[in-house]
Amino acid sequence: MENFINENKKKQIAILGSTGSIGTQALEVIAENNSIFEIYALTANNNVNLLIEQARKFKPEMVAIGNEDHYQMLKSALSDLPIKVFAGIESIAQVAEMQPIDLVLTAMVGYSGLKPTINAIKAGKKIALANKETLVVAGELICDLAANYNAPIIPVDSEHSAIFQCLAGEGNNPIEKLILTASGGPFRTKSIQELENVTSAQALKHPNWDMGAKITIDSASMMNKGFEIIEAKWLFGVTPDQIQVVVHPQSIIHSMVQFADGSIKAQLGLPDMKLPIQYALTYPERLKTNFPRFDFSVCSQFTFEEPDLERFRNLELAYYAMDKGGNMPCILNAANEIVVSEFLKDKIGFLQMSEIIENVMAKADYIAKPTYDDYVKTDALVRILTKELIK
Repeated sequence: MENFINENKKKQIAILGSTGSIGTQALEVIAENNSIFEIYALTANNNVNLLIEQARKFKPEMVAIGNEDHYQMLKSALSDLPIKVFAGIESIAQVAEMQPIDLVLTAMVGYSGLKPTINAIKAGKKIALANKETLVVAGELICDLAANYNAPIIPVDSEHSAIFQCLAGEGNNPIEKLILTASGGPFRTKSIQELENVTSAQALKHPNWDMGAKITIDSASMMNKGFEIIEAKWLFGVTPDQIQVVVHPQSIIHSMVQFADGSIKAQLGLPDMKLPIQYALTYPERLKTNFPRFDFSVCSQFTFEEPDLERFRNLELAYYAMDKGGNMPCILNAANEIVVSEFLKDKIGFLQMSEIIENVMAKADYIAKPTYDDYVKTDALVRILTKELIK
């Protein structure tokens, strides 16, 4: 990638999902480095009020809102500014391919990030990928497209950013194992009996990270880690048996790489998403920051545990989906999006989420070599099937 810092022209950034946790933190990073970056486009699905606020502050060339019901409100609120306003899911995908954009940060939640990411790749954009579901659902398709269109993908997730940083400068040195760390979430020490009665409010209280509702629930159920192992397979070209998950409650070691000679490299830092976001935006350079620094005297002990697959079945389901391949990870993701939504409404219990997902994976039609249209169809049908099983 070309030097981001020593050029006179500001880099034009599109943030897909600017009102979410990653999007808002990315805007803070960009605001602190406004001599280097400029916002070209912002998109959101539903949070029109925050999108209006962001647009008035950063004055992008264009904005798009997924929910078309908010179009008139958005357009009216920005009518005194020369900002192009669009609405609808398809418009977000079209924004991602605009010619002046240098880098697209995909921070949308869930399956909705797939089509815009594909459009951005086909337009040859650099991708800062925070939407892990894109690679979970269609990893092989995305990697093939990225290679064909010469579109680099830089991971934003703290774990994958850590691995990416550990691999920097290693050339073709063979990887023996990727070690993804997990905090264990708020229920790490609870028994199965206790997990039967936990509420969505309890699940939303993550001990180390401040994230959106969906990803926080995924972290509590360890589905988030399951998605990350699938994403790691595609990002780093490893086999499933080369990916290990280790529970590290302190969340200081973000992930590790073990090489063929047995040596292990780890990336450490405080649990702050601004660091991997900024690294993705400025790679291969590092900008000086005023982020808090880690103090070894304060946290003098790191601990590690094996994940309990009996209490947290989602991780096992994700390994199965990764081994099975085809559209099985797409089935896993679609079912998970529905059960998380229902759990957040307290319609189903915490442990029921895994039971329903496993049931859906057994019942849904499996396709060994899916096309893009197969992914779209699978996602739609699995959502219907999951809702039927919940009734």
